[in-house]
Amino acid sequence: MLPRIFLHNEVSLDGRMDWFTPDVGLFYELASRWQEEATLAGSDTILGAGEPVPEEDEQASEPNPGSPGDTRPHLVVPESRGRVRIWHHLGQKPYWRCMVSLCSRSTPDEHLEYLKEKRVEVIVTGGERVDLRAALEELRDRHGVNTVRVDSGGTLNGVLLRAGLVDEVSLLVHPSLIGGISPAPCSEHPISPRLRAWCRSGWPISNSSGARSSG
Repeated sequence: MLPRIFLHNEVSLDGRMDWFTPDVGLFYELASRWQEEATLAGSDTILGAGEPVPEEDEQASEPNPGSPGDTRPHLVVPESRGRVRIWHHLGQKPYWRCMVSLCSRSTPDEHLEYLKEKRVEVIVTGGERVDLRAALEELRDRHGVNTVRVDSGGTLNGVLLRAGLVDEVSLLVHPSLIGGISPAPCSEHPISPRLRAWCRSGWPISNSSGARSSG
């Protein structure tokens, strides 16, 4: 059984996610309403954060310990190509209690060994690419995760929408028209017919700062 998955993004009026200054405080205030148990972040989002990453040492390889009553979400990253090599940095952040890498059978053995050394939990599904449906079902089975917030860009958003895995879409709309051809749209893939019909019918507005749809 799948957890409930909601996609929460800040976008311009023309659907771009770049070239404007996001309201980070309001974005995460709205996101907190879902009380997520896991954060699903794309590898491009993790690698493109633009923050300095300290050099790896023995202490940095130790994950940030949690308490038995820890309610922080899990960090879950699909990375079948094994590009994310900053788990030592992610594990020291205070936002998450557990690191989970979603890999496929094509993920290099060397990367799987690296994840083992860094004590990053691994879920392997799919052949060339991660089978996200199977991986999310396994995440729920292992950890009892019922609510997942997607914190990503257009690539992962589009894959999830196209596969019909998203239960709820939340958009914080920035009052800007950016224009141009965007390298960072809300979704880089065609979305499912069910969601397109949803869009045409109009989404109910839950507050003055964000548009929200559920079903």
